[in-house]
Amino acid sequence: MIVLGIETSCDETAAAIVQDGRRVLHSTIASQLALHQPFKGVVPELASRAHVERINDVIEKALSTHRRIDAIAVTTGPGLIGCLLVGTVTARMLAWVKKIPIVGVNHLEGHLFAGLVEHPRLRPPFLGLIVSGGHTELVIFKDYGRYQKLGSTRDDAAGEAFDKVANLLDLPFPGGPSVDKAAHTGNPAAVAFPRAWIPGTHDFSFSGLKTSVRNYLWDTPVRKRPAVADLAASFQEAVVDVLVEKTMRAAESHGFSSIVVGGGVAANSRLRAAFRQAARENKVHVYLPDLSFCTDNAAMIAAAGYFKLKRGLPRNARLTVNANLEIANWTH
Repeated sequence: MIVLGIETSCDETAAAIVQDGRRVLHSTIASQLALHQPFKGVVPELASRAHVERINDVIEKALSTHRRIDAIAVTTGPGLIGCLLVGTVTARMLAWVKKIPIVGVNHLEGHLFAGLVEHPRLRPPFLGLIVSGGHTELVIFKDYGRYQKLGSTRDDAAGEAFDKVANLLDLPFPGGPSVDKAAHTGNPAAVAFPRAWIPGTHDFSFSGLKTSVRNYLWDTPVRKRPAVADLAASFQEAVVDVLVEKTMRAAESHGFSSIVVGGGVAANSRLRAAFRQAARENKVHVYLPDLSFCTDNAAMIAAAGYFKLKRGLPRNARLTVNANLEIANWTH
């Protein structure tokens, strides 16, 4: 089955064609980075308008490589409501014209399916870490469409903390790549920023860390501060330590030897290196998607859609968008 995936949850307009949920035949992404950089954040109204302007061209580019598609999968949440509506309305119209099935996909589970696209031999069950600008969650991927959430952030998501700290350090938007780049030449031990372990749970918290960076900047005269690279590296190390350690603890306590990491923060070079080192030390397999599949993309949506359709879930049902959609088990 060949599925066209459409993703417009935030600031990337993406379309992809995936065969049998595993083989990516085409993937294209139209970034809005330049549009939002002056505002140091995504402006919802501008993002929605940009999707309207670009979505037809992005889809046409995908279809120009493979005219025959058997179904459409589209993101229905979570995300910015206006952006989600652009994608779902377009997908519904295209499905009606082509008289093919359409299915809605949760953006969060899409990040876990990105690992399945990248690693064809990977099969559930496995432990998944979703780490992005809006979410930080540990999820047991029991089977296709069967999940158990172990923990999530109690306040800021990891990616959100990166963006806020980047702003404090006067680094350009988006914050994640900027902090990562600055940290390359920094000393991660320059400042002992705190780690929120929250004993007895698999939950995360990054708001206190962000506040510690802010307070440090307020309380420390400029002439006595370490270089921005050192501050970035020290902050980044605190985030990475918690993400890796808590994920490894969860894998050990629940008996998993396979871990899938997905989401925009999975592109962070220090996080990737730390997970690879932890995998060797703990004798587990950590699956990290290619950088192109870490950020929002439509291949992961098409892959998840394929498995939903294969399960026989309702097709051509009315698609309802939900800005705060939670990851949940598939139901008929």
